[in-house]
Amino acid sequence: MVLGNFTGQQFKTCDLFGTCLHPSNFLPMQSRRVCMMPIVIEARANTRTESAKIRNRRIQKKFNGTPTKPRLSVFCSDKQLYAVLVDDQNKKCLFYASTLQKSIRENPPCSKIEAAERVGNELVKTCVELNIDEISQYDCNGFARGERMQAFETAIAQHGFLLC
Repeated sequence: MVLGNFTGQQFKTCDLFGTCLHPSNFLPMQSRRVCMMPIVIEARANTRTESAKIRNRRIQKKFNGTPTKPRLSVFCSDKQLYAVLVDDQNKKCLFYASTLQKSIRENPPCSKIEAAERVGNELVKTCVELNIDEISQYDCNGFARGERMQAFETAIAQHGFLLC
């Protein structure tokens, strides 16, 4: 069985490897038009906040709240503070309070920092009513501690729910 005619290629002996192809007998390669696109590298915006969110999601997978040991999730916006006790096993919210609630804000009128402290005190009262002695995880959603967060945390830490 003959595969093809190889008479155009001449072999030459090489001292090191034995026989090798003679380089003058190779046909020149056809030129191809290669369209080169410029490489554009874009930096990701807000990588610090994105990494905080990613970290928070990873933590939420590890720590799940139970009815006797719920997860405390706190969100602090530019103006308000929101706190939620979550039972992840039964997918229930055991407690919710924010500095927007009239019962917390208006009796007597107070500042945002004092309202955040009142939210912490309401959380402690609810935990005592529900016989909750311990919190499984304090979830601050990757946000830095500000004055309202500190006031909230000190109110909770006074009753032994957080270790500051």
